[in-house]
Amino acid sequence: MSLNKKPLKAKGNKGRKKQLLAQEIVHIDITKLQGIVPTVTAMSTMAFSARDLARAADIYDRMLKDKSCGVILTLAGSLISAGLKKVIVDMIRNNMVDAIVSTGANIVDQDFFEALGFRHYVAGDEFKSGMFDGELRELAIDRIYDTFIDEEDLRICDEVTQKIFDSIEPGQYSSRELIESFGQYLEDNDGPKCEDSIVYECFKRGVPIFCPAFSDCSAGFGLVHHLHSRQTAGEAHVSWDGGKDFYELTQLKIANPNTGIFMIGGGVPKNFTQDIVVAAEVLGHDAPMHKYAVQITVADVRDGALSSSTLKEASSWGKVDTALEQMVFSEATLAVPLIVGYAYHKGSWKSRKPKKWANILQSAVAV
Repeated sequence: MSLNKKPLKAKGNKGRKKQLLAQEIVHIDITKLQGIVPTVTAMSTMAFSARDLARAADIYDRMLKDKSCGVILTLAGSLISAGLKKVIVDMIRNNMVDAIVSTGANIVDQDFFEALGFRHYVAGDEFKSGMFDGELRELAIDRIYDTFIDEEDLRICDEVTQKIFDSIEPGQYSSRELIESFGQYLEDNDGPKCEDSIVYECFKRGVPIFCPAFSDCSAGFGLVHHLHSRQTAGEAHVSWDGGKDFYELTQLKIANPNTGIFMIGGGVPKNFTQDIVVAAEVLGHDAPMHKYAVQITVADVRDGALSSSTLKEASSWGKVDTALEQMVFSEATLAVPLIVGYAYHKGSWKSRKPKKWANILQSAVAV
């Protein structure tokens, strides 16, 4: 059964829609960018955000040099649709990250969406004003600032997630387990329909992905319809267990006490990852604070919000050590390619072995 008895159809002119969805977003490739190391190094003797960024790049490189350090990447904000997918995929392929904690939108609505063969598109500058959003709604085009998504394609993504849930043995699952089933779906269907996929690379390489707000994406729509159809039929169903998410990620901290976090944006992924230090203590383990920490954000610290709270503030909660931490107040599409590109071209990852943390979690059962 599909999510919609009547498939969504754009009401506007099809030619106009095709015209608007003509130019695809191209994901930046840091492996092909030359001169990043000397550029970032030069920034270290400047001031303001340039120096902060250079220090953050150095801290990330130190994480990779420290062979006992487990690196956790957190993702918030619209990153994949903005062209950062290949940066993250290259981090996975080159053992520069051991686990990912993300919003569901980045992993399902954007990465898995592209793995199904769909794309994100460049929106013209005139659309930033919002004056044409009514027309976009008629054309079934969704806008993320200066990026377009075809809503008809997104509904298909919703339906595929329901299909996956329908195929799983009924029971309670962490988001990590459910996202692994997305990777298995791609594997069973001849792989992703695009060159790069975060979900698929993590599936192949044993890198766990957690979405602590898992329902807030296409998977949520699929899960809602799966639950409704199963309950209507009086059948057992799949459900997402948020507590199991927290337990599993905490198990990684316990198994690998030396950790570093690379945070893009803030929100739930940021706090969820910082909190595993406290959670490990609750379970009776003397877990050290995250030794290394970098956060890239544009949020303002003055309103006391989670996304903007500084890493020094996190130290007051016993979550992050202050010796090797750096806030970078910059928009992600500017800062991430420079920081990750610096670490990639420095090459410290070449002597790093994959931790394959997903294998640890196969036997992590809450008691």
